[in-house]
Amino acid sequence: MRRAVFFDRDGVLTVDKGVERNIREMELYPAAADTIAFMRSSGFLIFVVTNQPVVARGLVSEDDLRDHFRLFERELLLRNPDAVVDMIYYCPHHPSANLERYRVLCECRKPKPGMLLRAAREFGVDLASSYMVGDRITDIVAGAAAGCRTVQCLTGKHDDGLIETDMVFDRNTEPDYRIVNLGELKEIVR
Repeated sequence: MRRAVFFDRDGVLTVDKGVERNIREMELYPAAADTIAFMRSSGFLIFVVTNQPVVARGLVSEDDLRDHFRLFERELLLRNPDAVVDMIYYCPHHPSANLERYRVLCECRKPKPGMLLRAAREFGVDLASSYMVGDRITDIVAGAAAGCRTVQCLTGKHDDGLIETDMVFDRNTEPDYRIVNLGELKEIVR
């Protein structure tokens, strides 16, 4: 079994510019590439697990989203050639989607742990030895539900309320760690 670090994207690795602009105007946080490279050199697999309601709202197609993810990965590698992401998992669904085919109550939309569980199956990940890093409580709940240790990055939308979900969970869920800069993750994840 292998260890992994699961990263939310918007608000953790990239500046969260809002639903409409997050796909069109990508800005990496300064520590993103080096932090990913450090985690890889420490023996962790690297996954991005991200809700992308821009698809459900009809603002971006899944093909455009995948193109954007390729640019995102390329930008990481330009900053640090060891900043390799093993897989990006995304959820295009939303319970109130504009596009009916995406208006589903799925298992992949965080706070549900579906994306993390899928990565664990596909890559042989030991979730108890892994970490979920996110800005929102949604990310922390998903990580805890999957059995990971959780790190809340106090960037992005960490103060925002809960997103729309049908998942029942303990609303007092707290992260195992809090950081104010992604680079601090190097002191936690071992």
